[in-house]
Amino acid sequence: MIDVLTFGETMAALRAGQPLQLGGCLNLSVAGAESNVAIGLSRLGHTARWAGLTGDDEFGRLVLRTLRAEGVDVSRAATTDAGPTGLVVFEPRIADLVRVTYYRTGSAGSTLSTDHVRAALSDGARIVHVTGVTAALGPGPREAVGEAVRCAPTRGARVSLDVNYRARLWSPEEAASALRPLAGHTDVVIASDDELPLVADARATTEYARVESLLEQGVAEVVVKRGADGAEVFDSSGSTSRPAVSVPVRDTVGAGDAFVAGYLSGLLDGETVPTRLERAVAAGAFAVASPGDWEGLPARAELGLLAVTPGSTIR
Repeated sequence: MIDVLTFGETMAALRAGQPLQLGGCLNLSVAGAESNVAIGLSRLGHTARWAGLTGDDEFGRLVLRTLRAEGVDVSRAATTDAGPTGLVVFEPRIADLVRVTYYRTGSAGSTLSTDHVRAALSDGARIVHVTGVTAALGPGPREAVGEAVRCAPTRGARVSLDVNYRARLWSPEEAASALRPLAGHTDVVIASDDELPLVADARATTEYARVESLLEQGVAEVVVKRGADGAEVFDSSGSTSRPAVSVPVRDTVGAGDAFVAGYLSGLLDGETVPTRLERAVAAGAFAVASPGDWEGLPARAELGLLAVTPGSTIR
């Protein structure tokens, strides 16, 4: 049995060094919320499986090669000729503000179905991690997310849901319609404070009421990401918060996925909520202090580097 199963769309990622209309070089890598989490968990010493679809093209081969190189299990991933591997372009605009453009309509990842999820679940996992990004890709992926959330408990797995709202993929109304019915089937709900309304009871109008509505539905832990202000976990015993780790910010893309990887790592290790949060905010700090979605994520032995005096050389 693996530690974590996740699935979704991993895309070829092009990163510009300046606004696209000015031309210049683009760096090629891969990116995807779920695979970012899988890489983060693998680097922290856990077994992680990504079970998405790629196109039968060079970008798809790059995705699978990269995930294998990072120790992610892709034995349940599949290649299809139903569409190309998706593409995402990151464009710097002002300071650390990045503009993201997707080219994923009709992509291979958008053809994900419940059949793929059932096959990936066949030999079990301790945690099944899903995100709102996958649910936003179309009817098939949305049904696949619902199937995973409903089937995971029958296989002895806990369910983690990261709302991960993307305004360029769907509206708040569409997201709420898809995600609210899933909340009561999850063990851990992770959301930024402005994403909570998409999963909480529509009648709840304050953060406290939204959190309470999720706990009353049976969610064991509600994890609220607050960006530069850290994060807070709510459960039946109350709440626990931790500040963010102060680091120079180079790239905020992928920070939320790094945070999730750190939190799930602590959960898998049986750590207390405060320790899980500390690992989560540390992983998030590594992400924002490094360029790229996942490239700067820490190995377990590197978590202590944040305590080293800035400017030091490790010899």
